[in-house]
Amino acid sequence: MKSVNIKLTSIQDVRDFVDIVTRHNMEIDLASGRYVVDAKSIMGIFSLDLLSPITLTAHGDDTDVLMKELDKFIIK
Repeated sequence: MKSVNIKLTSIQDVRDFVDIVTRHNMEIDLASGRYVVDAKSIMGIFSLDLLSPITLTAHGDDTDVLMKELDKFIIK
């Protein structure tokens, strides 16, 4: 399991993000405040507060590959 903070600033960012995470066979959650949604759900993502950083939690063994692909969204 690995957690990072991400930022999705536009509709295109959300589309690109979902395209990346759906290619991975692991559970990936996004949390904003007390709300947690499936990261593979566009509708779920748009229900979050996208103006604030979002916590991504990946539950799987191959999280390093996922994090490399999501690098442009990760807040450093």
